[in-house]
Amino acid sequence: MIMAKKILITGASGFVGSHLVDHLSLDQANNLVGTCFSKSDSKNLDKSRDKIKLLEVDLRKEEEVFKLIEEVRPDVIYHLAAFTSAADSFSSPRETVLNNIACQINIFEAMRKSNLLESETLVVSSAECYGRVERNELPIDEETPLNPTNPYAVSKLTQDFLGRQYFLSYGLKAVRVRPFNHVGPRQSPNFAVSAFAKKITEIEKGKRAPVLPVGNLETKRDFTDVRDVVKAYDLLMKKGEFGEVYNIGSGVSHKISEILERLLALTKVKIKVEVDKSLFRPIDDPNLVCDPTKLEELTGWRPEISLQKTLEDTLDYWRNII
Repeated sequence: MIMAKKILITGASGFVGSHLVDHLSLDQANNLVGTCFSKSDSKNLDKSRDKIKLLEVDLRKEEEVFKLIEEVRPDVIYHLAAFTSAADSFSSPRETVLNNIACQINIFEAMRKSNLLESETLVVSSAECYGRVERNELPIDEETPLNPTNPYAVSKLTQDFLGRQYFLSYGLKAVRVRPFNHVGPRQSPNFAVSAFAKKITEIEKGKRAPVLPVGNLETKRDFTDVRDVVKAYDLLMKKGEFGEVYNIGSGVSHKISEILERLLALTKVKIKVEVDKSLFRPIDDPNLVCDPTKLEELTGWRPEISLQKTLEDTLDYWRNII
């Protein structure tokens, strides 16, 4: 008899969370519970709403998190809820850092006080923690020096190290991940690829002038489809070593200008691209490319969805909702 596994997903209605729900719900032995800040903003779960019990929880509030953990008593926690934009963190550094750290500490403390140290937890850090990397240090593996260049990266590095600390101090079964850029349908237009796709769609439908404002197109990033990333999360919760950290990425980086060119090639509308300096970050890491060897050798994971397919699906997503 297969024992049901109770899985808690924080931020379940978000971009990554909703795709993780889609993936984990394929296994009928999984009993899924998710948190969101507001059920009114959970359209990402429209296709899988009946697969998960969704709860409104403010993870910044210690008492709400303790009540959540006590009531659910999960076997596995995927902690995805966070402020996620590195670019936005420059304008709201205090909110980004305090929010992301407080939510992580509240979850760990609730687990500790509820005697749930045997429960397994995925701590989602970020490749942004590596920050400014010298060319001779590429590709980036887990031993690459950490050199965060924005408040978001600092907050994710703190979450990352809290996972390590609670493992060492209390034996909490935490697996840490540092995903590189992940993209795909349902992503917020606060991120470059989704922003390009949304604006192209608005131009196609006559809702925007045929001019596309862009920021820095010269940086290079390692893009992986979000649907492949959540598979890596699942595999690491099954095979990952507690206390360890794993990079998740394709191993190939692309210039943002190339991504834009590929998206523009998918539309028949003629669009003028204009550089807008106000969209530049105060500092932008020139190249982030992943060395996923540690993950691949442990789990056999490799990205299955091509970048071209990801871009097509992202553009089609916006075409279907605008």
